[in-house]
Amino acid sequence: MRLVLVGPPGAGKGTQAEFIAAHLSVPKISTGDIFRANVSQGTPLGVEAKRYMDAGKLVPDEVTINMVRDRLAEPDASEGFLLDGFPRTTPQAAALDKLLADLGTALDLVLELVVDDDEVIRRLSGRRTCRGCGKIWHVEFDAPSREGVCDRCGAELFQRDDDKPETIAARLREYADKTAPLVDYYGAQNKLVGIDATGPVEDVTVRAIDALRSYGG
Repeated sequence: MRLVLVGPPGAGKGTQAEFIAAHLSVPKISTGDIFRANVSQGTPLGVEAKRYMDAGKLVPDEVTINMVRDRLAEPDASEGFLLDGFPRTTPQAAALDKLLADLGTALDLVLELVVDDDEVIRRLSGRRTCRGCGKIWHVEFDAPSREGVCDRCGAELFQRDDDKPETIAARLREYADKTAPLVDYYGAQNKLVGIDATGPVEDVTVRAIDALRSYGG
């Protein structure tokens, strides 16, 4: 089965991608992993991407898509895959459709993890990171026994800038502008299935796998 997983920051895409890919016995492919692999191996695409990254610029879609093409051509992806973090925009989605057509295949399904903005802000703004060991706690879901102190190493906990409500709100606006139109794009292809991503991780996984079973996954 060939899947794409979409959803706003804080929806739990990374966690659900691991579970769903394991259930389907297909590789989980994230653009972050692809970038790191190409850069660390010094591939021509990795060298080109690093040049943009070192200059503080966005890596052009063409470079990203060529990296995805190379990854999808590897043997472990021949029977299916789960893409996490790509595509992010409708032009990337159109390029992915063309890439897959060139490979003689197509996407089977796009799973959208549906969660409202208030819940995302609640999840992310409650995170606290340990200055010592780096463990991430949550003031509501996984609180340390003493407020502001890590149970593991005793160091101070702090809120990263990325986890501040105003930063999260800005990320959600960017998602709405750039990535949310993918919902309309894939909906028009009758490939989109929405999954309620609220509640315990295990419950979300069950909903996602139930949806896949309905489509033969």
